[in-house]
Amino acid sequence: MAKPASRHGGRSGGKPVFTGMLIGLVLGALLAVGVALWATGNNPFNSAPPQPASDAGAPAQPAPPEAAPNLDFYKVLPSDSPSTLPPATAPATVKPRFYLQAGAFQNAGDADNLKANLAMLGVEAMIQTGEVSGKGMLHRVRIGPFASMNEVDRTRSLLTQNHIPVTLVRDVPNPQEMP
Repeated sequence: MAKPASRHGGRSGGKPVFTGMLIGLVLGALLAVGVALWATGNNPFNSAPPQPASDAGAPAQPAPPEAAPNLDFYKVLPSDSPSTLPPATAPATVKPRFYLQAGAFQNAGDADNLKANLAMLGVEAMIQTGEVSGKGMLHRVRIGPFASMNEVDRTRSLLTQNHIPVTLVRDVPNPQEMP
């Protein structure tokens, strides 16, 4: 007759690998805390606070506490007399920005193709998408902004040589858009 299998498999005392790992983790954590305390100079078992180093060996005098500001509630509040508004500053003149528009398309793919053709010429363009009443969504291919009209003329002549018609667009930004 066969002998029934025992539950413990002939060993008692648990799993030695797990126990060894647990002891190693605990010892490692304690060692890490000890090294951290030693490296920072903090000793939780020392009851005396650390003394700052002094030059002449004399006991260090504690610095006097800073005096708190004297704030009187009624002096901080504005008086009842009517105040005057600061003078209004004149709005800064906003310089217009110049763009060259190479095309406006209802199909986004056509706008991407034109942008790619411009990139092959070394001209960086962007696509602005917007809704136009009566025409739906338009994808505008614009180059710029340009700082001067000389730059506009150079880019326009390059595009004219490559048979790409462009239109000059003058954009005056909102004062809120300007930095």
